[in-house]
Amino acid sequence: MENHTWPQKEREIHSNHFDSTVWNDFKFRDDDIVISTYAKSGTTWMQQIIAQLIFNAAADMEVAEMSPWLDLRIPPAEVKHQALEAQEHRRFVKTHLPVDALVYSPKAKYIYIGRDGRDVLWSSYNHHSAANEEWYNALNNTPGLVGPPMEKPVDSIREYYHNWLEKDGYPWWSIWDNVSSWWNIRQLPNLLLVHFSALKKDMGGEIRRIAKFLDIPIDESKWDLILKHCSFDYMKANAAKSVPLGGMFWEGGAQTFIHKGQNGRWRDVLSEEESMKYEKMAVEKLGADCAQWLKNGEMT
Repeated sequence: MENHTWPQKEREIHSNHFDSTVWNDFKFRDDDIVISTYAKSGTTWMQQIIAQLIFNAAADMEVAEMSPWLDLRIPPAEVKHQALEAQEHRRFVKTHLPVDALVYSPKAKYIYIGRDGRDVLWSSYNHHSAANEEWYNALNNTPGLVGPPMEKPVDSIREYYHNWLEKDGYPWWSIWDNVSSWWNIRQLPNLLLVHFSALKKDMGGEIRRIAKFLDIPIDESKWDLILKHCSFDYMKANAAKSVPLGGMFWEGGAQTFIHKGQNGRWRDVLSEEESMKYEKMAVEKLGADCAQWLKNGEMT
């Protein structure tokens, strides 16, 4: 891998969610795995898949605890660093940062998951509207808050969608910035692009592709169990193991966090004109090829 030009960190991002400085002191190991998404794109699903591959279909794993969101500003960086340093298994962490705001290491393998932004938005709205007071308190009233606090959504989902587009990801962060940064380095040998729709269509085939990329041999005697443990129904039934802090930040608990896992719910709400507003902006911000991939996973 020595002949490649590796991305360099160019900026820090601080917000009610992010503290990108956590990456500056992270000590990479040769087999680390970094799962990256904009958010609500299948992150928890990918964490479950990788845990199943590493631990050969084991049940009852505390996946969310094992695989922290590294750049979330809570808990403090030193807490996460110490916990990860103590891990003896192959480590897998998650990030929601664009490439230029983290440390990209040739030692690690990266998996970036894409999903149509309209589907992302529908899941984000559920995530946000179901958050409880403990969630707001953790984000808004702990040391290190930068920028405006998170507030309860008062808009309809249609209004939420238009605000998200017109204010570049508000109240979260820019999807265009995130997706384009990973798309632009897609030729690197230690990065694999995966699409949510492909996982939905052929989960088994995608898991085999992921395992090959990570150099993890599949124990065929455990294959059916791996598929069972990665299914939506199993993850929903065992959500407390996969969701941060067992889902204590959402009304209804962990099963609210793992909500529907469906695409296309926006079709029943948005007019054709409203839907095309997103598609036109995606081409403008990402370029036609990247916009097409983000929409359905197809590479041209």
